Amino acid sequence: MSALAPIAAIATAPGRGGIGVVRVSGPDLVPLMRELFGRALAPRHAHYLPFTAEGGEVLDQGIALYFKGPHSYTGEDVLELQGHGGPAVLRRLLARCLQAGHAAGIRLAEPGEFTRRAFLNDRMDLAQAEAVADLIDASSEAAARGAMASLSGDFSRRVQDLAERIVHLRMLVEATLDFPEEEIDFLEKYQARPTLAALAADLHALIAQARQGVILREGLHVVLAGQPNVGKSSLLNALAGDEVAIVTPIAGTTRDKVVQEIHIDGVPLHIVDTAGLRETEDTVESIGIARTWKEIERADVILHLQDVTRPGDQLDAAITGRLPARTPVLVVYNKADLLGGSAFETPEGALAISAREGLGLDKLRAELLRLAGWNPGAESPWLARERHLHALQAAADHLALAGEHAEMDDRVLDLFAEELRLAHDSLGSITGKFTSDDLLGEIFSSFCIGK
Repeated sequence: MSALAPIAAIATAPGRGGIGVVRVSGPDLVPLMRELFGRALAPRHAHYLPFTAEGGEVLDQGIALYFKGPHSYTGEDVLELQGHGGPAVLRRLLARCLQAGHAAGIRLAEPGEFTRRAFLNDRMDLAQAEAVADLIDASSEAAARGAMASLSGDFSRRVQDLAERIVHLRMLVEATLDFPEEEIDFLEKYQARPTLAALAADLHALIAQARQGVILREGLHVVLAGQPNVGKSSLLNALAGDEVAIVTPIAGTTRDKVVQEIHIDGVPLHIVDTAGLRETEDTVESIGIARTWKEIERADVILHLQDVTRPGDQLDAAITGRLPARTPVLVVYNKADLLGGSAFETPEGALAISAREGLGLDKLRAELLRLAGWNPGAESPWLARERHLHALQAAADHLALAGEHAEMDDRVLDLFAEELRLAHDSLGSITGKFTSDDLLGEIFSSFCIGK
């Protein structure tokens, strides 16, 4: 089937609702509209009319909207049928669209295909396309604002600005390499070193913001670990503000993990309550403990919960010895309310709290954000993904290597140019817009080759 075949899908979430939408996109939807309504619809006008089956049976009554390409979401003709949101009604409307467009090769859309067509038709770049999914999945107001900032192009413009500055420097290098007889002292004449330093500084600032965006999008995987009855489930409930985990004085109550997402200053944290760690003959509890260790291996941060009334416990020391060295560990002494006013000096870097009374939880939340790398005073970020961060870091690495070559002389301009090219390619992978033809066009439009 041709990539330009019209596609159709139900655009609203599954289930019952007041309104449901069936969306169609394709290169020319006028024949489809004539088949559905007996006439073409005026673009960007709301038409209230019956949606009928092939034999004339009225399937629903609703609003039809036609957007003529390229002035549409996908850049193609788009038709939206807005009817009542019952699953059966929407399925019938979708089936009718597929039947009416059969001659044109209409088919069901694949996941994300409307947005993919918008990208391929230059209605948005790749980072903006990803922001569409992030906006839909946003679980906090801060994440929604960040996704909207990405969708509006804030992130892409920053990336594109850096890419254009690298292209300008590359053009100068390529021109020098093409005409070596001119004996131009490139690095000095075009101030390549300070230009490169400014690029690197701006790129590192962008990386710092991208890290904030990744945290805001993906959150932090926090595992509560410790021996039985130290208050892991109580702490989960206190952080969640709800009774999401069963709390009893019986050791080994938690047999399997309990996961709860919470938000601190808009940052999502995935808190995992786990089975208490100890030696046991209970088969079921042993399975839960094995799963706890697997969960600990996946953690971004480990909260090692201990009983403040039993400091220096040998089992806690054994647990500490098994925790992965690569993962940040925050030691938290719980049940501070049982001290009855007695002083307890927490070791450096540890916290004393009472999950039952809520004591010290604000400090705990702040420390979790610090461990996540979140900077609440930083500029509000757009959402970013790990692939964006990797691409930005790769670009920074190539600029650093270019700087090393610049510290030599013009005899290594070809290596200098190659690192600039690789840095540009890395940035181009974020928006999906860079090709070698783009660079060729930039060079020919800016230089007279015959001069």
